[in-house]
Amino acid sequence: MSEISSLGEFGLIDHLTKDIKIVNASTLKGVGDDAAVLQYGPDSKTLITTDLLLENVHFDLTYVPLRHLGYKSAVVNFSDIYAMNGTPRQITVSLGISSRFTLEHIEELYAGIRLACEHYGVDLVGGDTSASHQGLVISITCLGEAPEDKIVYRNGAQHNDLVCVSGNLGAAYMGLQLLEREKVASAGMKDFQPDFQGREYILERQLKPEARRDVIENLAKAGIKPTAMMDVSDGLSSELIHICSQSNVGCRIYEDRIPIDYQTAVMAEEINMNLVTAALNGGEDYELLFTIPLAAYDAIARVPDVKVIGKIVPASEGCAMITRDNTEITLRAQGWNPLKGDSQQ
Repeated sequence: MSEISSLGEFGLIDHLTKDIKIVNASTLKGVGDDAAVLQYGPDSKTLITTDLLLENVHFDLTYVPLRHLGYKSAVVNFSDIYAMNGTPRQITVSLGISSRFTLEHIEELYAGIRLACEHYGVDLVGGDTSASHQGLVISITCLGEAPEDKIVYRNGAQHNDLVCVSGNLGAAYMGLQLLEREKVASAGMKDFQPDFQGREYILERQLKPEARRDVIENLAKAGIKPTAMMDVSDGLSSELIHICSQSNVGCRIYEDRIPIDYQTAVMAEEINMNLVTAALNGGEDYELLFTIPLAAYDAIARVPDVKVIGKIVPASEGCAMITRDNTEITLRAQGWNPLKGDSQQ
């Protein structure tokens, strides 16, 4: 194993970034100077998002492989750009590294980050490293672009709009519950073999999520511009309430229309958790939640992997879900709040 300290800060940066190839014309200068230099077209707007991930708050290295962690750390930032109807172009990566990590550990983390960049066509253009006394710290900033008239905000939902969501919900949270269950079961055992058979999908949704670039591309092909949009990182309920609050509207969604995968349902039954609660509040699905005009109903029906789950109503009617037995339940923002002191979601 190689000691990271033997390279020094700049040596480590050089080692990790020496063969990175620039793929976007808008990247004039990447890694190697005081700042990256980017140039977009005269009619394009730059989008910037950032995420901070802390060991034992956002991830547990007991069961999260470093390569998967790197991939996920990048993808969650890409997802924010897609949720603005934009295209991610560049990221910067800053790391806080404790003394227990070797060079090979950080190479694994970076391999995941770079794989995500290659898959989504994003340039890694800079960052920073520092010692950490609190385990591993990852901070990624993503820059993207979009034509000004294509950008979608959270505050554009209108009365009678349709509420849509991509993919399915609750899978990532069920994957986390599975990992936590097996972690507890393995405590103190040397040769413990976790039972993941038949649960590969929910594990992947937790450990290696994907940003829904395909949905953004398909919406554009269908001629649909959402009126409001977010990615589902903190749970469907929380994100719907954000959109409704910022748009000054209410909503009605229908329990029987919420898309849920079979593995999610099986896992929820195994651990005696209410399935709809997991779908509403689990978070980390990174699906796209958006609203569209009622006139786009026929067009959205032809967009793959998107489902209409409800409608926008006046603000005075609040935000609620209609259950299968036609009962109205008020939606509450019960998704994960990292400032409450939870060890993880």
